[in-house]
Amino acid sequence: MSSVTASPPPNDRPYSIALGLVLVVAAVELLATAIHFGAKYRRERVAARAEAAAIALSQATPPPVASVASAPAQATAPPSSAALSASERLLKEATALRERGDTANALARLQEATQRDPRDANVLAELATIYESIQLFDRSNETWQKIQALGPSTGPLYELAQSKMRNGVAAPSAPPATADTAGKAIDADGIPEGSIFGVTDVSTEPIPDPDAETNLRLKITVRKRPGVSYEVGKLRINVFLYDLADERVVLTDADTASEWLSPKHDWSESDTETLIVSYRRSKIHGVTSEAAISAAAAAVTPGKASGRSKKRAEPSPPPDAQANDVGHRGYLGYLIRVYYNDKLQTVRADPAHLVNDAPTSSGSP
Repeated sequence: MSSVTASPPPNDRPYSIALGLVLVVAAVELLATAIHFGAKYRRERVAARAEAAAIALSQATPPPVASVASAPAQATAPPSSAALSASERLLKEATALRERGDTANALARLQEATQRDPRDANVLAELATIYESIQLFDRSNETWQKIQALGPSTGPLYELAQSKMRNGVAAPSAPPATADTAGKAIDADGIPEGSIFGVTDVSTEPIPDPDAETNLRLKITVRKRPGVSYEVGKLRINVFLYDLADERVVLTDADTASEWLSPKHDWSESDTETLIVSYRRSKIHGVTSEAAISAAAAAVTPGKASGRSKKRAEPSPPPDAQANDVGHRGYLGYLIRVYYNDKLQTVRADPAHLVNDAPTSSGSP
């Protein structure tokens, strides 16, 4: 009788081991894959959450700093910016008028500008400069003092005001003229073309006088064309002096006088003669009627026996006559007309606009 014994085949054990190893490797790969994709998934979720948090944070953040800063900037802006721009406009207009010789209207613009902004140093400096040019030294000094009182914040104008107060105000020197004030060209002799006589120089000299509000004299150099014959009795020189009263141009009511520097003043020894015209306004000056002012021109005829003419202020008129008179007066300038044989030779004026705008004596040509 045969017996049967059940046993695995001789090669089953290595096979099982190999299969187990394959399964282990596969399990490790699956685990690694799971770990990899799990980490990637976690990173994506973290990034998404961070992005969502950033968006939420940006929506909750206040406006940018620049926008916030604009509010205080607007709050600190000068409330009178419109007034300042108006002052600048008036200053530009005044400067243009002064350059054209229209001093009276320039002063009116500057006065309006100072009412709008009394601390505008540029306006005050222009005002002081014009006052200097028309010999109103008291007003000029007062204006420079206002600039000085504003302090160093005005920059170079403060230093200029200090210099003016320290050294005093001096009248500016005029450049050499190429034409007279009426526009007639001046030739090499300093005389308008076609004329026998001309005015080659006019200088204004302040005179110290503690009892006078203003005391000055004009030195007028009258030149005859060399080698030309003439008759002294046919020469006439009209000199008009003007005041500024409440920004209005009026003939002066101050004390005036005229005299020739040379006793003969007939151009026989020289081609030039000098006429001196003085202007004095006392501190207790009386009011003069407009009728008397209209005759204030110093009509000078060379060759006459009297070399000096003078006009003094009349006594104050009754109150009703004073009612139509103007307020405070100050010296403004002059207008000179030279005639020979009743023919106009030349015109000189300072400020230049007096040629067209200033009133003249009713008896003058």
